[in-house]
Amino acid sequence: MTRATWGSVTPPLTNFGSRSIPFTRHVRTSKIHFSTAAMLDGDRRQYHPSLEVLGGGLDSYLPVFKTLNRPYDAFPVVGWNRHVETIFASLFRSVPDVRLRRECLRTKDDGAIALDWVAGDDRQLGVQSPVLILLPGLTGGSEDSYVRHLLIGARGNGMRVVVFNSRGCGHSPVTTPQFYSASFTEDLRQVVAHVANRYPNANLYAVGWSLGANILVRYLGQESHACPLSGAVSLCNPFNLVIADEDFRKGFNIVYDKALAKALRRIFKNHKLLFEDIGGEFNIPQAAKAKSVREFDEGLTRVSFGFKSVDDYYSNSSSSDSIKHVCIPLLCIQAADDPIAPYRGIPREDIQENPNCLLIVTPKGGHLGWVAGPESPRGAPWTDPVVMDFLQHLERERSQVVASSSGSKTVELCTEGLHHMKCG
Repeated sequence: MTRATWGSVTPPLTNFGSRSIPFTRHVRTSKIHFSTAAMLDGDRRQYHPSLEVLGGGLDSYLPVFKTLNRPYDAFPVVGWNRHVETIFASLFRSVPDVRLRRECLRTKDDGAIALDWVAGDDRQLGVQSPVLILLPGLTGGSEDSYVRHLLIGARGNGMRVVVFNSRGCGHSPVTTPQFYSASFTEDLRQVVAHVANRYPNANLYAVGWSLGANILVRYLGQESHACPLSGAVSLCNPFNLVIADEDFRKGFNIVYDKALAKALRRIFKNHKLLFEDIGGEFNIPQAAKAKSVREFDEGLTRVSFGFKSVDDYYSNSSSSDSIKHVCIPLLCIQAADDPIAPYRGIPREDIQENPNCLLIVTPKGGHLGWVAGPESPRGAPWTDPVVMDFLQHLERERSQVVASSSGSKTVELCTEGLHHMKCG
């Protein structure tokens, strides 16, 4: 069975293995209280004090969520430790069975991207059905369980879903001596343009996890006012890669580092002939034997994308610098105890000042875990209904704008208003 991961890797376990864990009853966990209960006037919804909720878009978006007024109850035992939760979700979360249809897209530099669409959607959905683009985490793809669960949820709500498998991920082909990186947004730009061209009358949305979230937010900032997406969601985003790199090399996090490095080496090994006699600053032996993500990035990634050093690559590839330039509705969801996307790296001030952004921080969740909510422990993560509330709200608003507007000029003006005023 395919397992959810921080990409497509699973760290070695000692005492956690394949032993079954009995869960007899669901009890309320202790919580981190970020603030007193958020009070809102009138019939607007409140958010529970177990959550941290902030952002320039707070008043605009908070009322649309149906579950934030409930406590965040991490599943007993599993949800009480960030590493146990991260690993449990990776190993034991169910993987919904979905029939996918693959489309290989040729990039401008002769690379290849694999797009996985839900089979049969062209027959079952109208041309105006909203389209959701999913961006998995580092080395991840359409087989990962967290991707599959949101895909099922979105499809059940009438959205056309496509998974963007980066070069070499999700068994996608690699045809040039270049993979992908935290800084590289050109492939996503081409995917969005391709989808928009295929469904010109549909609203486009995107959701990214981990490194996929970092790439997505960077893209949003670069596109700024010209972004063709109608909304986006960022989950488990490391935001500040310098801080993430520092924490990644400490304590138990080294286990994740080694596991991801192994996955990167596997992808590289499958395409190593493309890098024969490549020359330049590439250190192919180092990449081939990398014991950490940093070693792999130093030997291969940073050279491929023109950075002077791995530190230069991390400092100039962080999506935290992009938040101020985001001009479409953006929901960011983080876990305070995420071992891979550090709490201290969240760009709170920029999120607070941007009227298009909303941040939700849960007290627990680990990395890509969020083993809480009605489907825990093995079902969809706590975040899925929150994400769908946000996307459905945006789609309803945009549909109402189009329905009540006559003439392209009026539609344009109303759409700009939907994006909530100005941005930096």
